Amino acid sequence: MIAAARAALALVLLAGFYVLVATVVLLWAAFLVIAVWGAGVPTATTPPTSIITLCAAFAPVVAALLWAVVRTARPADPHPGAVAVPPTGAPELWAVVRELAYAVDTRPPGHIRLTAEVNASVTDDAPFLGLASGSRTLYLGLPLLTGLTPAELRAVLAHELGHFSRRHGRFGVLAHRGAAGLLAARKAVEEAAAANNLVQMYAGGPLFLLHLYTRVFDALTRPVRRRQELEADREAARAAGPRAVDDALRGALALDAAWAEFTTAHLAPMHRAYGCVPDDPFQAFGRMVEAPELREPLADLRERATEHRADPGDPHPDLATRVDRLTRLPAGSPPPADPAPVSVPSRYAVALARTAGPPDAVPMPWRDWLGLLAEHRATRALAPLAKAVRTVERAGPEAPTGAPPTSTPSTPDGLTIHQVLRLLDSGRRMPLARALNGALPPSGDAERDPLGPLAAALATLIGAQLVASGTAYWGMDWTGPGILVPSDGTAPDTIRDGADTAVREPGQTRRLGLLLAALGVDEHAPLRTAEPAPPRSPAPGTAPHKVSIAPDVPEPARRRITAIRVLALTVMLGLSGVTYAVWTNRDAPTPTTNRVPTTYETYGNQPSYSPLYPPPYATSSPPTYPTGALPTGLPTGLPTGLPTGPPPWRTALPRPSLDIGSLLPRATP
Repeated sequence: MIAAARAALALVLLAGFYVLVATVVLLWAAFLVIAVWGAGVPTATTPPTSIITLCAAFAPVVAALLWAVVRTARPADPHPGAVAVPPTGAPELWAVVRELAYAVDTRPPGHIRLTAEVNASVTDDAPFLGLASGSRTLYLGLPLLTGLTPAELRAVLAHELGHFSRRHGRFGVLAHRGAAGLLAARKAVEEAAAANNLVQMYAGGPLFLLHLYTRVFDALTRPVRRRQELEADREAARAAGPRAVDDALRGALALDAAWAEFTTAHLAPMHRAYGCVPDDPFQAFGRMVEAPELREPLADLRERATEHRADPGDPHPDLATRVDRLTRLPAGSPPPADPAPVSVPSRYAVALARTAGPPDAVPMPWRDWLGLLAEHRATRALAPLAKAVRTVERAGPEAPTGAPPTSTPSTPDGLTIHQVLRLLDSGRRMPLARALNGALPPSGDAERDPLGPLAAALATLIGAQLVASGTAYWGMDWTGPGILVPSDGTAPDTIRDGADTAVREPGQTRRLGLLLAALGVDEHAPLRTAEPAPPRSPAPGTAPHKVSIAPDVPEPARRRITAIRVLALTVMLGLSGVTYAVWTNRDAPTPTTNRVPTTYETYGNQPSYSPLYPPPYATSSPPTYPTGALPTGLPTGLPTGLPTGPPPWRTALPRPSLDIGSLLPRATP
């Protein structure tokens, strides 16, 4: 009964969206009729150009609304970039899903698709606006498979399957289609307004109506959707246990923050610097969340997860509310004490990374990518150090002898340890430190200890030479720069202490030189950094890349802009032609002219100066009738004794006389 009432509410709201679109379409059709009718009015001097312009501007808006209606009438498209996993491809995952579907008393989904998001969801592609059962699909984010424990993953899957067991699909399908239709309509109208200034002049009204109805739609559907999330939590607690559901909610929130940090701080910078991405980024992300240096930050995120507040438009309740409801539930049947881990073959992760990653990126084995990432993070200070060295050398009293040719200031290639030690020996450590701190990002540590960044950069330069010679490698540190790991057993602290002493104490560079000789490092050898991945050559027949200051418009957006312009222009030209044809063929009104009273006519024997007011008693000539056709009882002559002459109201007024003789000057005798 509750599910039917919710479905009826969603159906009414979806019908309201259709009524709103129909109203706008009928209004546009009415303007079309008014334009054609106004052109055919006999008194019309020109075709109604203002109404024609309005109809042309409204045409893309109407097309966008109709497209949104068609979008809501069919099932949702698959998630972009998702990779389907058949039952034979991941039998462990399918076995767990079928087991949990039986536990929550529902049939399992027909499809499982993997996504690159920290999220899980279910869809029911039900026909007839969701009133009939359709194909079910489970979307599962691979970061959840990597970062959650088996018990937490089972709780997430049970929660999603719980939506099916409580028959949330009837309301969810209609509510989702209505929300998707409103969103698609607003987005399409905004794109049309942004693509054409004419459409932008008239798009404010439809956008206001769509925003207003969206608020009403969300205000009525959001409480129902949030209640459904709480009901799904109860089903998940019954199948996996309340404690597992609590941990899964907290873990998913912490993983969401960690995945955002991984993509923005590691994947994107490496793609910009080297043009490469890992072939399996989810394995690299798994190494990140398992790193010892991140256990405490992730645990702190889990602990403070209840402080997170849901967005006003989020259909999920606040996490504090969900956790509080879970603590009130009975324990139920105990879940498996140590469930088996769930995994999928790596080929699906590789395929997902290929579809969801940048199209121009060069994939490389994820282990090699981690090594390159560690080196990139460790050697970030070398480019500013090279720039600072060249700046101080150019400002010094003399140029250094035997220095290698100056390379590009933005790269550390060609920098030697001997250049840094020479500047330290010449007493220019503070100018070098100030130049380096100016090239590095602003930091409070540099203000408290100006020589600290210089000592760390010198130690990094020594480590880079050891790595280049093959006697050391960089270890990954997810919270800071890479860690130098010498292969001969030398402690990294020895190199850091030697560099710090040489920077801070004058005359101690010779001791550092002895340490470098013991490590087999040539201080005069120029540095060679890792080469970026070679760019892909363009396909044969493709046009060369053009440099322009104009914003780059993707090809789909370009096609939409062209279609909007063509539609508005077609409606304007077509309606202009129709209205012009109607206007030229309209019935012209009969002209009515008045005679100017300037002719001299006589009424009888008296003159009259105006034929506009002919006296009823005078005619220019009496009417003649055939013999015997004169009607009886009518006068045969003119009446006698009537006044003659012009009418009194036509009598000319006397002109005033003015004697100006007295005003003229007299002639002098």
